[in-house]
Amino acid sequence: MLKKLFLSVIFVFIFSFSAQADVINVSGVVRNTHGEPVCGVGVKLFHDNNKIAETYSGDNGAYNLTATLGEEPRSLCIQFYKSNYKRVTENISTRSYNTQKQIYFFHISPMLDRTITPAFYISLFVLVIVFGLISFELIHRTLAASLGAALVLFISYTLGTLNEDYFIISFEEAAKSVDLNVILLLMGMMIIVGVMKKTGVFQWLAYKSFSISKGNIFLLSAIFMFITAILSAFLDNVTTMLLITPVSMEIARVLGVSPFSLLIPMVLASNIGGTATLIGDPPNILIGSYAHLTFNDFLINLFPVVLIVLVVDVFLVKLYYGKEYKEAKIKDIDELLTKLRKECSITDRKLLKYCLFVLIFVIFMFIVHGFLNMEPCIAALAGAAMILIISGVDIVEVIEREIEWPTLVFFVMLFIVVGATISTGVIQLVASWIRDLSGGNLIAAMMLIMWVSAAASAVIDNIPFTATMLPVVAYLTSTIPSSRPDILWWALSLGACFGGNGTLIGASANVVTAGLLERSGFPLRFADFFKVGGPVTVVNLIISTLWLIIGG
Repeated sequence: MLKKLFLSVIFVFIFSFSAQADVINVSGVVRNTHGEPVCGVGVKLFHDNNKIAETYSGDNGAYNLTATLGEEPRSLCIQFYKSNYKRVTENISTRSYNTQKQIYFFHISPMLDRTITPAFYISLFVLVIVFGLISFELIHRTLAASLGAALVLFISYTLGTLNEDYFIISFEEAAKSVDLNVILLLMGMMIIVGVMKKTGVFQWLAYKSFSISKGNIFLLSAIFMFITAILSAFLDNVTTMLLITPVSMEIARVLGVSPFSLLIPMVLASNIGGTATLIGDPPNILIGSYAHLTFNDFLINLFPVVLIVLVVDVFLVKLYYGKEYKEAKIKDIDELLTKLRKECSITDRKLLKYCLFVLIFVIFMFIVHGFLNMEPCIAALAGAAMILIISGVDIVEVIEREIEWPTLVFFVMLFIVVGATISTGVIQLVASWIRDLSGGNLIAAMMLIMWVSAAASAVIDNIPFTATMLPVVAYLTSTIPSSRPDILWWALSLGACFGGNGTLIGASANVVTAGLLERSGFPLRFADFFKVGGPVTVVNLIISTLWLIIGG
């Protein structure tokens, strides 16, 4: 409102002092074929083939052009252009838009179609190469992602400068594609967990966990899977893994088994449990906000299938690690418990009290952050700052030793690579393919959304893909008749969240856990994770598909 009032005052001022001048104002919103606003679109206004004004659309796709002519406008033309989009040119008639003498207002909101350019194939090629380097472990995953990010930006500002068909992504768009909420959330929780480790609480939890299981490692693994899933439903799964990973690693060390046999099942459970609630996984937060779905909507519709999947996965894990669980035999349980009771005690109770207070505060803020319209990272950073001040620990030591910098850099670079595929239309092409291939059939649309989302989430981060799919699902929900209007949203949620278990880079929790393992001297290979996560994901998707079809 203030903006319109300001523009009106400007027009009156110009009109008062330029009696012979004609003022042209053109505004609107630029969108793509999915109805999403497109930022950074160049907008040029021509009069008699001469450019008289130029601007760019903002983050919300809106633009505003103003030009002053010394004569009555005769031939007006507006042009919209951006790399990877078809150029749109429209002629403007001044006859029906003359609102007062010598001042002309126009509202033009074009819809831009994607075009396949060399940039499209380059971004797709870079994504495949980065995934291949990570999959076959030819180089470190952080280096692979960094190479991909550097390549798309370098090509954009070299070949892309000479020919716009080779322009992939601008530096500004690359910066916007980095989800700072994820980066800062990870950093804050790493600091909190790093300080808590100094209290000995994780070693104490290892002792208590083992004492409950009585040496039965399969039972211990199952207990951990359920605990992890429950925590992930009310916290984000990354935070859950940051808190639980040190415990399971300590138990594995004591029992003499590979930490993979405990951690891989737990990370699978974290992604499954996060699917059950609105706040459990970032894709659900996006879906709930866009579709106006409540916390109870997610709990009622997704919790039952999540519980079924979790129970099935416990036995699938036993099939894979059962032999290793049986081989880990302990001769004297009581003697080992006595030893653990002495070795795994709380070393700093005062610091532990501070840490628990901060942790409870952070968890509470995670639960209510939606009501406060606050990003989760703010709670994590506030908790990290509190624990550093209260505990009095050496901040330099914590920052140097406890923050997984390679993991954070990996996420930053991966976000840029994925942002490049969004900018060139690779991900949007997949979304359009789903829309066209479903042909208006609800079951076909549901299966396509779930399985394609799962496949995509196993390869790229599920957050940007989910954001891209939102308008597609909204369009299908409004055009396909159904007595269950929300079913396509549940298909998107199940596919995006469960698909994260497909590969090592499919979900944030996977990458963070791999980073912690690597720091402890147990590098988790891509193939080793896929051997377990791949089959589990397929089974989970089959169960989810049947659940939605029968009306779950």
